Amino acid sequence: MSSILTNNSAMVALQTLKGINASLSKTQNEISTGKSVATARDNASIWAISKVMESDVKGFKAISESLSLGQSTVAVARNASETVTDLLTDIKSKVVAAQEENVDRAKIQTDIVALRDQINSIVGAAQFNGLNLLKGTEDVNVLSSLDRASDGTVTASNITVNRQDLTTTAGVYGTGTSLSANATASAAAVVNTANSETRTIATDTDVSADAFSVTIAGSTVSFAAGDLTGDQDAAALAINNAINGLGLSGVTASVSTNVITISSTRAFEDVSLASLKNGAATGVTLSATEIGERAENVSFSTSATVNDGDGYQVTVGSSTYTYVAGPNENFEDVARGLKSAVDAGGLVDITTAVAQDGSGAWQLKVDNDGASLAFSVVGAAGGVASGGLFGLGGIDVTTNSGADAALGNIETLIDTAIDASASFGSDQGRIDTQTDFVSKLMDSLKSGIGSLVDADMEEASARLQALQVQQQLGIQSLSIANQAPQSVLSLFR
Repeated sequence: MSSILTNNSAMVALQTLKGINASLSKTQNEISTGKSVATARDNASIWAISKVMESDVKGFKAISESLSLGQSTVAVARNASETVTDLLTDIKSKVVAAQEENVDRAKIQTDIVALRDQINSIVGAAQFNGLNLLKGTEDVNVLSSLDRASDGTVTASNITVNRQDLTTTAGVYGTGTSLSANATASAAAVVNTANSETRTIATDTDVSADAFSVTIAGSTVSFAAGDLTGDQDAAALAINNAINGLGLSGVTASVSTNVITISSTRAFEDVSLASLKNGAATGVTLSATEIGERAENVSFSTSATVNDGDGYQVTVGSSTYTYVAGPNENFEDVARGLKSAVDAGGLVDITTAVAQDGSGAWQLKVDNDGASLAFSVVGAAGGVASGGLFGLGGIDVTTNSGADAALGNIETLIDTAIDASASFGSDQGRIDTQTDFVSKLMDSLKSGIGSLVDADMEEASARLQALQVQQQLGIQSLSIANQAPQSVLSLFR
């Protein structure tokens, strides 16, 4: 049936043409934008995912800039700390040269002061964009990543760069919690007194048939049977004279009847003792198997910890010497810091050393070769840390004692600078690795976003041509359908 009111063929052709035009418009949009999903209308879920990933890419671009800034800052600090290490090594060579007595120590000291000033200049200038990692103790965080969890929450990750204070500042002693229980002085005074032990020869009316030997610090005096005549007192006197005849540094002997008293003024050194009569220890009474070192000490706790700002003060005579610990330090660092402080004080007849006792406790040892001086130690929290090269300014090789002290102290300072350089090198390596990873991650994210929303241009081109042909056919079909009612007019002619 034909109708001039309803043209079903035209309606079908028109709907088909509309569909073709819609597909053609979408394809043209893909070609012009390069995206198959350009708006949320195209595909809401894919569009949302792509926008989240695009925001992550922008975030990682900012992170890449942060890493570049951190990389440059750490590189400056590493180069500076390595230069400081080299200069400290130069100072060490000057200190070693000063160990000889027939050199011009004043000129050597002038060179050391110049090198020290150069170190201070380098430390002060080692900044990038105003940030100096060679001053202070607060750590610096470099933004390194944005971590997105499965629930969509985002957290920032950082690479923590530890500051390495290479200044020579003395620090500020705190007024916080008392730490005096962590340090114990062995005596209330440092005195110039020899330590002694005795050897008692048992009563024997005739020692001519006896053999004796006494070993002191590895040196032995011996008397075979028949070498001695008389009683135990004569044997004691002969042994006493033989000991003094060894000429051992700091070791002397005295005798009273049958008792030999062996004394030592050796600082920081125990003197071993052994005695035999006729090949056995019987017949010779030993008060001890060694003479203890001549030195007083400050012993630090083996269980307590050292925190940033913990300070300790040692009083020797009327002078007080302070060291305030920085982060990640221990009681060895405290003992060595106090040693540097005491050495820099230039006390006549006072020498120092650092060692561990049998229980593992670190000790600051102080020896006095002059008049008795008061000796004590206290501690308190809440201070400002001393610089990592604290004690450098106190190096003075113009005297024998100063040159001796400087040799040990400069080694500690070199170790500090080496540790700082190694720490910065490790941090720079981490930042380099993270920078490379972030660059590759951004490439991967961009590639992922592209696979989600980018148009397949080959496919779109082929589809465009097909749709253009379909559009032409649709127009032709609609034209034919619109002409169909015209044929009805012929029936009325």
